[in-house]
Amino acid sequence: MTLPHPNADQITLPIVLAVLGDPTRLAIVRFLASKEGVPMNCSKFLDLGSKTNLSYHLAKLREAGVTRTEAVGTNRMITLRRDDLDRRFPGLLDSVIAAAGDDKALPMVGAAEIEIGA
Repeated sequence: MTLPHPNADQITLPIVLAVLGDPTRLAIVRFLASKEGVPMNCSKFLDLGSKTNLSYHLAKLREAGVTRTEAVGTNRMITLRRDDLDRRFPGLLDSVIAAAGDDKALPMVGAAEIEIGA
């Protein structure tokens, strides 16, 4: 099963910013960035809410072009589309993640594993 993703040239700044404006989605992106290049099973984010709610947020990130989701058997593996985002909007992702690193109001995913500012 292949899930739809926008091509790199279809990723737009207003949509990316709108998607990253949600605290749950920003927490997901921050965690993925801390584990750069390592595909994460969607169950890694279950502490952020119900499966239905999490599925909604992961779909929004994928549809905006922020993440890539690959079906591997019955699992969904998520990675950050850093190369595509950096090519389209140089420095944006690093700036957003750096700003989010100090925000105590954001939900935490794997709090013990995130290296803030890394």
